[in-house]
Amino acid sequence: MSDTLRDQLLGLGFKPAPKPERKNDGPRRDGRPQGKGGNGNGKPQGAGKGEHTPGERRRPGGAPGKPGQHRGQGPQSPRRPRSAEEMDLAKAYAIRAQKEKEERIEAERLKQEEARQRREAKAKLEELLKDKGLNDEAADIARHFPYGGKIKRIYVTAAQLTALNAGELGVVQLNGRYLLVTAEVLNQAEAVFAASVALKVDPDAPAEDDPYADPQYQVPDDLVW
Repeated sequence: MSDTLRDQLLGLGFKPAPKPERKNDGPRRDGRPQGKGGNGNGKPQGAGKGEHTPGERRRPGGAPGKPGQHRGQGPQSPRRPRSAEEMDLAKAYAIRAQKEKEERIEAERLKQEEARQRREAKAKLEELLKDKGLNDEAADIARHFPYGGKIKRIYVTAAQLTALNAGELGVVQLNGRYLLVTAEVLNQAEAVFAASVALKVDPDAPAEDDPYADPQYQVPDDLVW
């Protein structure tokens, strides 16, 4: 269109055609690409001074740290190997602990074995003493004797007291009761369970060995021990 025609059209109220926009897709003069939303330094917008990208951590003072490394912790040094003395001491402690454990197990085993033997012995003793007791309900003489660290007593007749002091009779403890039995049964009970023998008089022993055998030491029935 010639300038004359253009002038005529402008005079009639026509507006000039808009100029095409320049595309800014090419590289800049400094050679760096101009990305959308970038700031020209290759990093996302907002990642300026004092900021860091994901995966980076800042150490105190602004220095970035490696991922997974806690703040305030430096590289861990390897543990110092134990000396021969420390190893020997630890070995000695382990051996001692094992020995003490074995001793406790053995002590518990012996305790259980002893309890089992006592139960079996008491059962045999009970069977042995069935209908063998000579206790007389009419007996009125108290015969005292030491047993289990205490003074015990059994009531006998005058004839039984003489036989008891002569060693012809004896006393056996069974389930908290004291049974008067013959010397033969007493020996059998001692073979089954020696701890059950409460009173066994040796007729050949001196009299002072059994001070309670003499009638002068008999305690009145109304005396409370």
